[in-house]
Amino acid sequence: MSEKKVSVLEGFKAFLMRGNVIDLAVAVVIGAAFTQVVNSVVKGIINPLVGAFGTQNLDSYSSCLKGTCKMVNGEVDGIRIMWGSVLGAILTFLITAAVVYFLMVLPMSKYLARKAARDAAKEGAKEVVELTELEVLKEIRDTLLAQSRGGSGTGSAPGSGPVPGSDRP
Repeated sequence: MSEKKVSVLEGFKAFLMRGNVIDLAVAVVIGAAFTQVVNSVVKGIINPLVGAFGTQNLDSYSSCLKGTCKMVNGEVDGIRIMWGSVLGAILTFLITAAVVYFLMVLPMSKYLARKAARDAAKEGAKEVVELTELEVLKEIRDTLLAQSRGGSGTGSAPGSGPVPGSDRP
């Protein structure tokens, strides 16, 4: 029974230490901090700019569908559409998306493209090196074949004789 508890605990530890779980935890923490930054930008910059044309609180913008939308005896008379809060949420989303794209996604994609280009260049150089090594080995083989025929390699063309271990003449 103790064996099963140890394996379950080890499995849980392995789950927690997997890269994607830790990355997700970091993303949640950074996302929470980033939300405060975006909210302060909206409250400190966007709302005053909107306030230059109206009120600084976007939540106060609304339209009335039915009735006068005034408080009567502690209740709202009519049906109020709070489009200002929707506009504020949309602005917050757009600002968040722009900051994430321009400060995180775009630089990371450029970095990954440069890294892929470097890796492709390294792979191309490696193929060239492997190709030249193959050519050198072929030349060595041909020279050894020519020497094994009794000549010094000058009397026959490289690769023109039978290859040891093959049935070709």
